[in-house]
Amino acid sequence: MHKIIILLFLVPFVQLKAQDGTYFVKKSTQKITLDGVLDEADWQQAQVLTNFMQQFPTDSLEAESQTEIRITYDDQYIYFSGKMYAQENDRTYVTPSLRRDFRGAANDALVFTLDTFLDNTNAFQFGVNPFGVQREGLVANGGAGGDDLDLSWDNKWQVEAKQYEGYWIAEGAIPFKSLRYKKDASQWNFKFYRVDSETGERSVSARTPQNFRIFSLAFVNRMVFEKPVKKPSTNVVLIPYVASGINRDFDDAEQTSAHSNLAIGGDAKIGIGPSLNLDLTINPDFSQVEVDQQVTNLDRFEIFFPERRQFFLENADLFSSFGHPLTRPFFSRRIGVAIDTSTGQNVQNKIHFGARLSGKLDNNWRIGILNMQAAKEEDINLPGTNYTVAAVQRKIFGRSNIGAIFVNRQVVEDSTGEFSIDKNNYSRVLGIDYNLASMDGKWSGKAFYHQEFDQDGGSGNFSESTYINYDSKTWTFNVAQVMVGDTYDTDVGYTPRNNFFRINPEVGRNFFANSSWVNLHSVRADAEYFWREGKKTDHRYSVNYNVQLQNTGEFGISLNQRYTYLFEAFDPTRTDGVELSADNGFTYNSFEFFYSSDFRRKIAYSFNGYAGEYFNGDRYNISSEINVRFQPYGALSLTMNYNKIELPDPYNDADLLLIGPRFDFTMTKKLFFTTFVQYNSQIENVNINARLQWRFKPVSDIFLVYTDNYGTQDQYGETSFIKKNRALVFKITYWLNL
Repeated sequence: MHKIIILLFLVPFVQLKAQDGTYFVKKSTQKITLDGVLDEADWQQAQVLTNFMQQFPTDSLEAESQTEIRITYDDQYIYFSGKMYAQENDRTYVTPSLRRDFRGAANDALVFTLDTFLDNTNAFQFGVNPFGVQREGLVANGGAGGDDLDLSWDNKWQVEAKQYEGYWIAEGAIPFKSLRYKKDASQWNFKFYRVDSETGERSVSARTPQNFRIFSLAFVNRMVFEKPVKKPSTNVVLIPYVASGINRDFDDAEQTSAHSNLAIGGDAKIGIGPSLNLDLTINPDFSQVEVDQQVTNLDRFEIFFPERRQFFLENADLFSSFGHPLTRPFFSRRIGVAIDTSTGQNVQNKIHFGARLSGKLDNNWRIGILNMQAAKEEDINLPGTNYTVAAVQRKIFGRSNIGAIFVNRQVVEDSTGEFSIDKNNYSRVLGIDYNLASMDGKWSGKAFYHQEFDQDGGSGNFSESTYINYDSKTWTFNVAQVMVGDTYDTDVGYTPRNNFFRINPEVGRNFFANSSWVNLHSVRADAEYFWREGKKTDHRYSVNYNVQLQNTGEFGISLNQRYTYLFEAFDPTRTDGVELSADNGFTYNSFEFFYSSDFRRKIAYSFNGYAGEYFNGDRYNISSEINVRFQPYGALSLTMNYNKIELPDPYNDADLLLIGPRFDFTMTKKLFFTTFVQYNSQIENVNINARLQWRFKPVSDIFLVYTDNYGTQDQYGETSFIKKNRALVFKITYWLNL
């Protein structure tokens, strides 16, 4: 393992430079009107960026559906225009709906990525489709994985699109106030990519190998401004809200009628220079945030759900990327969400106020400081708690970095409820991470050590890991080890299990096909081992064969063997049945598969399954999703997950069904209606969430949200619905630039 650590530090010295061309940006001489008509003189005089390269179905040819890009700027905005050619004059462009923040292969789109600090690590992203629908997001960690593109981030910018015979045109204006960059910058990295649904082609302005994500920042263009970009005037944004609602908890015998409430609060965004941002919040309300998609939990550990709340999103990677997926020192959903120990359910924990300063100090340094005060919740015996997180990151070796994080949870109320720091109720984590990312994107890795400090002490309050990955067009190899101490318990993090040592090697081979219907074959083999106190507790051996089709569909199969040693009694169905006794080991084999169709079609679907042994019995699983598109006004989707578990007596058999129809209608680009219904037989619950959203001004919304939960239980062989809780919320938010 020491050799791996040495290799992590040697690899950056053999990094390659991955710039793919320079674009000279002339300053505009007149006002640019966003109308999808390129009739301004500045567009005629601007340099034309074309000759896009394919990224799919191959990465060695020029795109068949070509694109022409032009960029200009003035003191307030950077402007871009794109002319996207089609291969048929009368073609119909694909969009699932008119809803903002679209993503996926089932969209025609042009996307503009801006790396304003030339670090090939973090970037802003702005996209548009032929119907003028916008999306914006943040790219983190160099865009190495799918989770490194977050489209939940919102900001104010303008774009218009217009369709013509044989092509479509987009014109966009991005305020410098919406960006973070170095004062008097003269160069930025950038990248355009395009998705053409007619052919399934994906093309890029900077050639990007097919084995990388299309938004990878290892492969970019460079823009050089005619005159350095000036520091924008101080950007101050106020986002006040007013929310009113009624709710009824039918489980509470003392609550005999609905309760009403009124909440007032809001956020503020204050630019500190051109590259730092101060976010403030008072009495935040997250009632409009879309409900989590439920899962059937057959694991022994907690399920991870992603953060969706807007306040936590900008520069979120600076706080959340520390550690490993099995042990994160900070998980923002621990703030404002608590667990009712009497029911095991998540409940909202009111936040009084919060502040966060984050961004760049210069090209090499990033900082983030967060402080939030959560309220006391008497119903679940939760005292008032203060949360503080501080992170700093230093770029080294081109795209690699080293960072440190400090996390503090501190109870600030005494037994009488008065404000007083409880010196015996706290948890703190201090950690350091090294993140490797070579300039050519082939090498990545990580090494970290985290130490927890709490009132209980103990020698096992630590976690550490090393990881190295090599990814070329034909071969991939990685190996990772993680160790978590027996008393390591991150109250503000995500560590679903502790007291283990894990190692996970993997090797894979890609075979690119010369076929009219198959694009790529790939074979993967990996193993995973867990040990606890010198005893092996888990292993998994997997062999996978995947096929990527030319029509963007995919399918794959895998053979797996798993071993699980139970240190504690466990019901594999998680239905409160007879538990398998502790101190027993189980080996079980399975066959798994998946298939996803061409999602450019109006009816598209995917499914995957499991068949084989499961602990001391058998399990059969099928899950699927079907989408029907009513272009461009919305879509109907249905997700289903069915598990049949058969165990010998006296253990429970189980038929677990999770089904979720979703209706998503976009009457216009400003008016959206979504209804999401979820039935989960494992927890005997039906959830209904309906949300009407009117974007009456840019980034300003009116929401009407209805939620309803019913318990289900069998009575005399029939399913009954029992009312649990119900709420109706009206909320208005307004984005005010000062």
